[in-house]
Amino acid sequence: MTSTGPGGIFARIDQGVLGPPDGARPSLTVHIGSRAVLLSPEESRRALYGPRPDVALGAAVWRQAVTEARREPRNGDGAGRLLVVWLALPGLYRNLHRILRLWRRVDRADLEAEAVLAVLTALDEADPNGPDMGGRLIKEAVNRMWAYAKRVTRDILVVDIGAFAEARNATAAPEERPRPAEGWEVHITPPPRREGLYATLRFAEPRPGQGGLRTGTRLPDVVFRARRHEEADLIGTLVLRPEGARR
Repeated sequence: MTSTGPGGIFARIDQGVLGPPDGARPSLTVHIGSRAVLLSPEESRRALYGPRPDVALGAAVWRQAVTEARREPRNGDGAGRLLVVWLALPGLYRNLHRILRLWRRVDRADLEAEAVLAVLTALDEADPNGPDMGGRLIKEAVNRMWAYAKRVTRDILVVDIGAFAEARNATAAPEERPRPAEGWEVHITPPPRREGLYATLRFAEPRPGQGGLRTGTRLPDVVFRARRHEEADLIGTLVLRPEGARR
């Protein structure tokens, strides 16, 4: 019988059903014709997944397990519903591991949670006397795992906005930052459009004045003005002012 990952949801379900070795365990009393058979959880699973499964006994196990689970009060301990999920687990492992091999981005814990939720959802609509009751529950869980995996792999990774904002807000405020002796601030005011900034922004040196001297300016020699390409769209207004100057 396939083992579950340590600490996973399937593993916790195992612990919830089987409990400690000396603890009380749930049991099923199934009826085969006129005969009543008391089965432990392990015996119930062997009837379903053993090397020589008993079809009649397996059908009786599912019928009794689903019947008892659906009879449970909503405010009960949920032992019957937990047992149904536990009985379905061996039918899920093959697809679970196949998905994990195909898509390493998919988290196993999420897959297990989706499978358990699918079994419980199908259980609410299950007919205990319907044909292949266990197969229907397992199929719902398998389909839900595949659908979740395909949906996750289509997702596009984006910047963690929360982490980005936290890192930005953790920086020192402008008035707290050390100011250089001489420096310039650049302020760009984009036009009110949703498209964002698309035009090319170029920085140019001033043309020399008479006698090869530059025109008088306090701006650095390398950066004098910013202008756009004559064929580019206007992207906004750029202002250069001394560091700390009044706006």
